[in-house]
Amino acid sequence: MEQWKRNLYILWIGLFLNHMAYTLSVPFFPLFLHQELGIDSGLEAWSGISISISFLINGLCTPFWGSLADRYGSKLMLFRSGVGLGLAHLANYFVYDPVTFILVRVFQGLMAGFSPASVALVGTNTPDKYVGYALGVISTSTAAGGIIGPLAGGVLSQWVGLRGCFIASSVITLLSAIIVLRVKETNRRRSSERMSVIQDLKRAARNPNLLRIYGLILLVSTSILILEPLVTIYVVHLGGSANKVTLSSGIVFSAVGVATVVMGPRWGKIGGRIGYHKTLLVGLIGGGLGNLLQLVVHNLVGFGLLRFSYGLFFAAVFPALNALIIQHADRDFRGRAVNLSQSANLFGIVAGPLLGGILGGWMGIPFVFLLTGIALLAAAWTVRGAMFIKPFSREKGAASSDT
Repeated sequence: MEQWKRNLYILWIGLFLNHMAYTLSVPFFPLFLHQELGIDSGLEAWSGISISISFLINGLCTPFWGSLADRYGSKLMLFRSGVGLGLAHLANYFVYDPVTFILVRVFQGLMAGFSPASVALVGTNTPDKYVGYALGVISTSTAAGGIIGPLAGGVLSQWVGLRGCFIASSVITLLSAIIVLRVKETNRRRSSERMSVIQDLKRAARNPNLLRIYGLILLVSTSILILEPLVTIYVVHLGGSANKVTLSSGIVFSAVGVATVVMGPRWGKIGGRIGYHKTLLVGLIGGGLGNLLQLVVHNLVGFGLLRFSYGLFFAAVFPALNALIIQHADRDFRGRAVNLSQSANLFGIVAGPLLGGILGGWMGIPFVFLLTGIALLAAAWTVRGAMFIKPFSREKGAASSDT
């Protein structure tokens, strides 16, 4: 088997386990805060802070970890993140007050970076003609983990309790760190001079293509997470049983993940044939129309089917964006470019739920669908009207726009 394929399979398993471990316990944070830490008033605020703070810290630290990855290798950063996240999950087992819980979440944000390191390693150790396919495949690992994790956590919490879920998350995460040790990183440039995060930002700023991509990533991740605090409420509004709302909303959430697993690799192959900017355009249009159509669907089954259909098209977006980053960044800057993109993604993850909660309560949930749909269609129009500059030929060694 070719080495890049072997790496891809190993990283898929490692990233799947890592994300499954995360989603195995995180959905139950509100219950943990209420039942184990005694939070009664302001539970929503504590839950929101505990989730957002980790992503915020992660977003701030990701460029630094990317710089170290370019110097010492993505494989080392994968192992560092896997062990650190495993210890963070374990630390939650010993938490008995909300302040300490938030501090552990800060530590978890500092140790994060498993996903961007995986993407960077795939991008830098896969032949150029297979990069789109490989990134499409790796994108399905987190989607699959996000489907299995909450279901496994719901069952496991009935047997071993909420604290037991943290132990399980820790063990699974440490297992993912051990698995990625089998990856062979062959195409890595050791930098004799460590670049600062500020220098990385300045270098990225000189590349208009990267700036466009980062802006799109911020918009896309915000549009996904803006519905995070609203879907469960909307499921009840559509007639879902209050007693089974967790299961119903979980199925609705999973519909997008299943669609991503089905279509992610296919969009990667299609992008390799017709161009990633074209698949990006299709994904943004599909995502925009999917959100607008949710305004006219008023039953639970239709809503679930529409979310699945939306996911089939939207699965094209992140593989295309990641592939465009690989295309438009210098080879020695790819790891840091990917990690800067993850910072944009994480800031969107932080902003999305906060905006969704505020706008949904103020203007109503249908307004959020309308706003998100218009924003994605506007992004598609921007991509169509200002296509990315043709990337330089790496084989011929032509210079890129960010040098």
